[in-house]
Amino acid sequence: MAALSNPLDINHEEARLRHADGVTPRTASHVMPSGTVHDHFVERDGLRFAGTHLVIDLWEASNLDDIEVVETALRDAAVAAGATLLKMDLHSFTPGGGITGVAVLAESHISIHTWPERAYAAVDVFMCGDADPHKAIGVLRHAFGPRMLTVSEHRRGVMP
Repeated sequence: MAALSNPLDINHEEARLRHADGVTPRTASHVMPSGTVHDHFVERDGLRFAGTHLVIDLWEASNLDDIEVVETALRDAAVAAGATLLKMDLHSFTPGGGITGVAVLAESHISIHTWPERAYAAVDVFMCGDADPHKAIGVLRHAFGPRMLTVSEHRRGVMP
C-alpha cells in the first residue's frame, strides 16, 4: 500500500483500503462554528480539540499485581483530574499476574495494563471538558512508585 503524501489529504477509496475492517470512515457534512454547541471540546493555546490523551509508561514500578492498589489509584486519579467516574472494570490475571482495566469517565477514560514480572505498566488517560488529565500523573506516581515515568501528550480531534 502506498503512503499518502499528505496524511490530511485522504479520499474515501484510500481510507477504505487503509482500514482492516473495510469500513469507510464518515466525514462531517457540516462543522458547526466554535461556540454554538456545548460539546465539551477543549480550547487551549489557540486550538479547539476533543480532549487531551496522555500515554504514560511506568518503569520499575511496584504494586502492579495488587488489584486494590490499582483500583484506588484509578479512582484517585479521576478525582484529582476533576473527572466523574461512571464505572470501574478491572481484571486480575493469575495470582501475581498482571491487571488490565478501565475507569470509564463522563469525560472519557483511564485505562491500565500491568506487567508485574517486568515492573512495567502502560496507562492511558484521555479526558475532555474541564478535567485535567495531567493531575492524574502525581497520583499514579505515588501509587506505583516508578523509578521512571514517561508521558506523551496527544490532542485528539483538533478542529481544522
